Amino acid sequence: MKDILLEKLGERLPQEKLNDALRIESESGQTLDRILLRKQYLPEEDVLQLFADSLGYEFRPDLDGIKVPDSFADTVPIEFARNYTLVGIEQDNGIMKVATCSPFEIHPMDDLAAILNTEVEPVFVPRGAITAHINKAYRNKADMVDEAIETIEEESLDDLSAFVSESEDLLDVANKAPIIKLVNMVLFQALKMRASDVHIQPFEDRVQIRYRIDGVLYDMESVPKKVQDAVISRVKVMGKMDIAERRIPQDGRSTIKIGDAEVDVRISTVPTNLGERIVMRLLDKTTNVYAMNEIGLSEDHLESVRRIAHLSHGIIFVTGPTGSGKTTTLYAVLSEIDSKEKNVITIEDPIEYHIGGISQIQVSEKKGLTFAAGLRSLLRQDPDVMMIGEVRDEETARIAIQAALTGHLVFSTLHTNDSAGAVSRMLDIGVEPYLVASSLIAVIAQRLIRVICPECRVGAAPTQEDLKLMRELKLDPDEMPEGKLYKGMGCENCFDTGYTGRTAIYEVLNIDEDIRGLCVDRASATVIKRTALQKGLVSLRGDGIRKVKLGQSTIQEVLRVTQMDIE
Repeated sequence: MKDILLEKLGERLPQEKLNDALRIESESGQTLDRILLRKQYLPEEDVLQLFADSLGYEFRPDLDGIKVPDSFADTVPIEFARNYTLVGIEQDNGIMKVATCSPFEIHPMDDLAAILNTEVEPVFVPRGAITAHINKAYRNKADMVDEAIETIEEESLDDLSAFVSESEDLLDVANKAPIIKLVNMVLFQALKMRASDVHIQPFEDRVQIRYRIDGVLYDMESVPKKVQDAVISRVKVMGKMDIAERRIPQDGRSTIKIGDAEVDVRISTVPTNLGERIVMRLLDKTTNVYAMNEIGLSEDHLESVRRIAHLSHGIIFVTGPTGSGKTTTLYAVLSEIDSKEKNVITIEDPIEYHIGGISQIQVSEKKGLTFAAGLRSLLRQDPDVMMIGEVRDEETARIAIQAALTGHLVFSTLHTNDSAGAVSRMLDIGVEPYLVASSLIAVIAQRLIRVICPECRVGAAPTQEDLKLMRELKLDPDEMPEGKLYKGMGCENCFDTGYTGRTAIYEVLNIDEDIRGLCVDRASATVIKRTALQKGLVSLRGDGIRKVKLGQSTIQEVLRVTQMDIE
């Protein structure tokens, strides 16, 4: 059988590639099909067709029009089906035909036969088709939701507080109340899918669970309307919020565990006409602080930011909307500064990552420790470098500028659309132009764009639609390496989005004498930006185009997160 397979592979693959795959198989113990796919020697459909022909099994390119037998969906847990990418597609004469994309993984098939108490026969089907079919088969069943609904009683809601601990472990679901299992499942799935936020949004007929993954919202599970209050009460208990108060917004926080890893959860509720809406922000405490060469800075920007980070005094702003990675950039810059030689202190709300050797202060409005109050105390701590989480008002801005003028290096963030907007924002807050001009040394604007999934990344000549978008970016097709545009086709690794993870695009505005003169004259952000572009500033869109040329992201992503440049 193996000989037949190797003979068929030899007809499709150059001998050196086949030898390479067989060598990896013998050295690593990985299965041959996985190696061929990982090395991208053959498309998945071709691999499965070859294996089906060689092993004497059926191959199907898709599962259109196939209904999963009820006996499969009722008996096999969704976690098992998803974990091993198996789904029943037909039952006849006591044999269950099961779609699989892993020809050599026989143990899950044996386990499945034991679960179903029947004989199973594999049918080779591409992974994407199986995953879509599993979701379709279990969408209405949602066994974990049904189990919760069946055993939830209205009077038990008051006792939910008995189930919360200081740090909830999502993997520990044994003997837990069904509603707790349900909420834990939602959070566990969110973390597994790299979600940054979980939205629980009530509709007239259901409660929709949505995940924000790489900056984009996706609809996930739907929870029946009748368990809405139970789910919301459970989340409020986790955040130590008042479950009886449903008329005003509330904020809370919790810590959850997945094994040894700890994740901070910031919870916000607001009342709507259909019930309370909840958003949970997930912050993984175990995430490492990125180095400056890992956050997307191109060579010229990296050199410029490194120079800024080692200046003795002045103020540097990192600007961008909420969720654009400003804090990550600041942490990367701070980690570059030698904290043994310099006294580095931060004041943040909240402290998102812990950096060794740096003193970090948590803002507490309730206790009177605001950014402004904390900054005054911080100046008495003999700092060399200070990081302020955000400049929100005139008082904080003035103290930060005074610190910069008295020999301290100050980093902070502002919410503006581009680098030039930071100057206008400071003037709008109420700071005098000469103070801004004399203290500000640089502004770094940034956005996050999604990165093309490496597993399904392909290059092709631009389509007519691509050419139209390229004209909008003023990008000549001849500038593209080999004339190709890269994009992700969508696979299991990227949840069929074509993107995995994000990187940043930057605009680094160095404040020179010309820009200082414009600051003193109260020039508009447009005039400052135009002057900077004439002097060689690479705009956010320009840096995005660099990432497209390198094949890291797509023109659609750059257009999604950037605005038209000033001429």
